[in-house]
Amino acid sequence: MTSPVRVALVDDQQLVRAGFRMVIDSQPDLDVVVEAGDGAQALRLLESHRVDVVLMDVRMPNLDGLSATARLTASQDAPRVIVLTTFDLDEYVLEAIRSGASGFLLKDAPPEEMLAAIRTVHRGDAVIAPSSTKRLLEHLVTVLPADQVPTAEHAALGELTDREREVLVLMARGRSNAEIAAELYVAEATVKTHVGRILAKLGARDRVQAVVTAYETGLVRPGA
Repeated sequence: MTSPVRVALVDDQQLVRAGFRMVIDSQPDLDVVVEAGDGAQALRLLESHRVDVVLMDVRMPNLDGLSATARLTASQDAPRVIVLTTFDLDEYVLEAIRSGASGFLLKDAPPEEMLAAIRTVHRGDAVIAPSSTKRLLEHLVTVLPADQVPTAEHAALGELTDREREVLVLMARGRSNAEIAAELYVAEATVKTHVGRILAKLGARDRVQAVVTAYETGLVRPGA
């Protein structure tokens, strides 16, 4: 039997953590093993507790979620981090993704969406909650310059083949591997191969970071 996904909850509101723990621990394949009230406490606890996925709030005392995420993901074999946010924290979300977070989740998302996000991030093979991710990405990237073009920082875009660019654009539109395969008339295994090559060429840890790069460089534009 496969071991449950080990989850850490990092939020300064005890009631929020209690609610999340109740939902997560109700699932046979998920297990909350660490709770922390701020980023500093989380980093201390995670030194001695192995976890797979961290739910990380942004605004916390002592050490905020962004700083904690950057420190946590800088280590080897770091757990994947899901940043908890609301629409009014868009600029923080983008910074969190740049810091190494694997994605984000709206704090008022339905329980089933949170559970799906944890499982998805643990697999590392899909963008979190595609409908919410697409909507939030397109909302947050409005802060980016409209005439932004690829820079030397993202020169790796030039290494992508035409098909890989096509796949990346569809990823940025919130398409799953199966949907991309159907749209391009190829096997899903072929799409997975393309995705792996895209991540490697962009130096992206997962699909979410690759998608943000697509928006940041102007390869994909919000609402286009």
